[in-house]
Amino acid sequence: MKVSQALQARRSIKYFDSHHKMSTAERERLMQACLHSPTAFNIQNWRFINVTSTELRREMRQAAWDQPQITDASLLLVLCMDLMAWSRQPERYWRNTPPEVAEQLVPEIKHFYRDDEQLQRDEGMRSCGIVAQSLMLMAQEMGYDSCAMDGFDFKRVGHLIDLPEDHEICMMLAIGKPIRAPWPRGGQLALEEVFFENSFPSTE
Repeated sequence: MKVSQALQARRSIKYFDSHHKMSTAERERLMQACLHSPTAFNIQNWRFINVTSTELRREMRQAAWDQPQITDASLLLVLCMDLMAWSRQPERYWRNTPPEVAEQLVPEIKHFYRDDEQLQRDEGMRSCGIVAQSLMLMAQEMGYDSCAMDGFDFKRVGHLIDLPEDHEICMMLAIGKPIRAPWPRGGQLALEEVFFENSFPSTE
């Protein structure tokens, strides 16, 4: 499937076949592919919790206003961000580059993120957003549909997955086989409403 086809075909699915199981090989293929997603300074600050426990999914569904995709999806991921990824042995992010490249970039990582909690969080949100799109498009290629979710009690879900204090949740992502067609598309804005040359148009 071409990327253009996956973008057009991808929809937010709410109702999945609860009996369908994603194979270990499929899950491995999906997750390995998404690891090629870009992150600033290559800090790879996303973390994925694969929720396989039936009981845990039930509790998460309660924390998500009883949305069925929580329990019924073949794969349920909680996408989290490690706010301190920049400080965790950053030299490993550049271990395959020439020494002079690593010597330049590793100190810059620390200088860029240290003492800036807002930047650390913003960077995590950017990274998780990019990798979520990678996951959804790859899932589409593999014959799966998906639903990115922020409609849940973040604090409650964080407690359920033992979220470390220096991590935050970005979203959940449900992936599976649909059993019900989605609603018609709500209506995309025209390109000229969102795409401008050089600056925003004058409102005067």
